[in-house]
Amino acid sequence: MRLARRLAALSVTFGLLAAACANPGSGPAAPGDAFVIGLGSEFDSLSPVMGYAPDGGSLMYEGLMSRGPDLSMRPALASAAPVTSADGRTVTFALRDGVRFHDGRPVTAADVEYTYEALLEEANNSPIRGDYAAIKEVAAPDARTVVFTLHHPYAPLVQRATLGIVPKDAPLTGDRPIGAGPYRFVSRTPGDKIVLEGNRDYWGGAPAITRLVLAFAEDDNVRATRMSAGEFDATILPPKAAAQFGGRQDVTVHQVPSADYRGIMFPLDQPVTGDRTVRKAFSLAIDRKAMVDTILAGAGIPAFGPVSPDTAWHAPEVTGAASGDPEAAGRLLEEAGWKPGEDGVRVKDGRRAAFSLMYPAGDSLRKDLALTVASDARKIGVDVQLAGLDWDAIEPRMAKDALIMGWGSPYDPDYVNYELFHSAYAGKGFFNPGRYRDPEVDRLLRTGRESGDDATRKRAYRDFQKIVHDDEVWTYLVFLKHVYVVRGRYQGIQPSVDAHEHAVGGLFRDIHTWRPAA
Repeated sequence: MRLARRLAALSVTFGLLAAACANPGSGPAAPGDAFVIGLGSEFDSLSPVMGYAPDGGSLMYEGLMSRGPDLSMRPALASAAPVTSADGRTVTFALRDGVRFHDGRPVTAADVEYTYEALLEEANNSPIRGDYAAIKEVAAPDARTVVFTLHHPYAPLVQRATLGIVPKDAPLTGDRPIGAGPYRFVSRTPGDKIVLEGNRDYWGGAPAITRLVLAFAEDDNVRATRMSAGEFDATILPPKAAAQFGGRQDVTVHQVPSADYRGIMFPLDQPVTGDRTVRKAFSLAIDRKAMVDTILAGAGIPAFGPVSPDTAWHAPEVTGAASGDPEAAGRLLEEAGWKPGEDGVRVKDGRRAAFSLMYPAGDSLRKDLALTVASDARKIGVDVQLAGLDWDAIEPRMAKDALIMGWGSPYDPDYVNYELFHSAYAGKGFFNPGRYRDPEVDRLLRTGRESGDDATRKRAYRDFQKIVHDDEVWTYLVFLKHVYVVRGRYQGIQPSVDAHEHAVGGLFRDIHTWRPAA
């Protein structure tokens, strides 16, 4: 989720969705049957203004633009790509004719204006408001034209135009969502499921899968069990939990590349984790290749920075020894005065090289990574004390204890990185929780955000990556391949490069185009 929050563990019983799964079996859902997707977390809100699916793929909403499988931008509610002024400060969209919301109202420029202005209104306290800070105002000079006026040139604006549009004056609670997407809202049972039905009047064509159920089960093993039992038609699983489905004839396992990383956020104001030498040695000791081979069962690659090597923005200098180098790590600590104590844990100035590492208790992947990290660290005399907690317990401890986090986006390096590393966000919840502050990084992030020149932006983000790598602000562990399990065979499944947030979107972003295979 956008704020990395998870609801409390769900109470799950088999047969919960029996009524929705009319004919569980080996083939695709029959026409009229519900297609049930098992998701690992529930949405904080169903309102785009309040952070629901701003990057597209929500199925209930449509944005001005959408993304193709190759991540290229394509018109959705807009009739064509926008026109940008010579100074980069004015961006104009023309709307597609004949598109209507689920309640029959036509989609107009006034609705687009309302959606963005509501998001930008400080009193509404939207959790994603900062992502749209470049927008000065939005105007609707006529029913088919939307004009964005910017404070400064902002290259990622077209990427941000995937935000779902709601009708003018729609409530911001999202309790009864009304959009213009391929599926319309039917009902929501908090802690259980959301039911959607196909929009027969969708401008892009009516979905062949006419009914969807989004079922929530936080525990990875529970989702795997329910998938095996026929309660789910599709789900998202960690690689080890998905291994049981390999080779089965009734399901297809899709491994999708992603920019989604797992890494360790360090609280930088603490004496041990605030020591750059400790962080560098710690990172050097970790065997990332073993993590990929064992924990991920090959479904990933080692990570050394926040930008995926599978994207054009990656700085090739940001790399390291995939198998680790514990001997070199030990030398670093020795030279910095961290000497082995009686119990094997290093000590400097009377302080042990020890810290706590938190992870969300229901996340089996992060738990496995944490166990491996602690084992590797112990070999160089660093004591990592593990704490599996729920998110409500984790959040107040982030200023003092390290945390295995997941972030990452393939769309634009401004995404996520500005909030995670700019000093203006230091200590603001899950944004920059380690309180990193570096004036040069601030400058580079501003340059990348505000420049309209591609070459300037690439230089800025390349230098940014090198600095945060050299400072070892985080210890990056792995980039994941997202593993989806789908019952039956369908045409129209088009894997892309996923972002961290893929419960909305991901492989399911185009499910309205799926057709049962002949």
